[in-house]
Amino acid sequence: MKLIFKILKIFCIVYSVLFAVFYFDLDGKLLYYVYEPLMCKHYDNIEGRRNIIDVPYDMEEKY
Repeated sequence: MKLIFKILKIFCIVYSVLFAVFYFDLDGKLLYYVYEPLMCKHYDNIEGRRNIIDVPYDMEEKY
């Protein structure tokens, strides 16, 4: 009987934590405030990477 209550207690704790993550959108906030700035900083510092926005668009036909 003790084993069943321990498993039930662990299940309730895990469920509560996962519900809090869902309710407060903690995974989205983690991605927005931590992961995205790190990835932007990483990819902006790569040598030889050109900014595609700065390249002018050529409208002339090249056929």
